[in-house]
Amino acid sequence: MTKFLLAVHVLAAIVAIGPVTVAASMFPPAARRALAAPDDTRAAETVRLLHRICRVYAAVGIAVPVFGFFTASAMGVMGDAWLIASTVLTVLAAIVLVVLVLPRQEILVEGTGTREATVRLAMFTGVFNLLWAVVTVLMIVRPGSTTGA
Repeated sequence: MTKFLLAVHVLAAIVAIGPVTVAASMFPPAARRALAAPDDTRAAETVRLLHRICRVYAAVGIAVPVFGFFTASAMGVMGDAWLIASTVLTVLAAIVLVVLVLPRQEILVEGTGTREATVRLAMFTGVFNLLWAVVTVLMIVRPGSTTGA
């Protein structure tokens, strides 16, 4: 059962978190293009699509920590420091996404943002992606693991 849970956890991370990190990273430059050419409907459509991808996959991303906790419980590692650190960083990443990234994207989708807003959004997106990168490394390396990694 542990292998199944781990496989679902990893697949959920790839399928849910991957698209959010890529779409969120693509959003600021796309928003800059849309702001520079307000009559370009294709640029506006791209911005709306990237925002929708971020929202939908953020919601689907809830599966990652849910299956992560089931997996950790089955593996008996709930109290391990690497898992606690990963959990804290995952919560921080979710907060950055929900509080700092998605609302700023929404403003830009509505066409009321500025070029400077895209720069701040890019910074918050970078923080979000960095948090996920650290969580991924912690999940792979797992300090104290007996797998030899």
